[in-house]
Amino acid sequence: MEMPTLTMAQQIAQVASAFEQQRTGHMPSSVTVVLSDNTLVVTLHGALSPAEKALAQSPDGAAQVQDFHRQLFTSSSQSLREEIKRITGVDVREATAEVETATGTVVQVFTTGTMVQVFLLAHGIPTETWSGNGIESGIGSSPVTHP
Repeated sequence: MEMPTLTMAQQIAQVASAFEQQRTGHMPSSVTVVLSDNTLVVTLHGALSPAEKALAQSPDGAAQVQDFHRQLFTSSSQSLREEIKRITGVDVREATAEVETATGTVVQVFTTGTMVQVFLLAHGIPTETWSGNGIESGIGSSPVTHP
């Protein structure tokens, strides 16, 4: 049986999920990868452990969880950056991570000196509603859900 070829977005989603599992011991429930021009955004949904979710219930605890994930990403993201380069053929110049403790979502952004603002919506919007024809030039997305 022939295995289907994965898109770059699917490959990056798999690598990012495995990276998170290796780094934190917790597998995200799903991963979304979006590329627009030279900015790659990886969103790890359900990425916080039950203990982190409990700690994040207070403002001080939420700040600790956010700081922990930022520092962990900064100190360990080199291998993920190398995998992104291997998959895309493009160097990653900058990378940062942000944690939304209320939902347990971690957003990883890889840019080339661009200011990035990320807004996590309460739920998805159908592609055809957003772009009119279901295709948005320069944007690709690949969700990967884990059982």
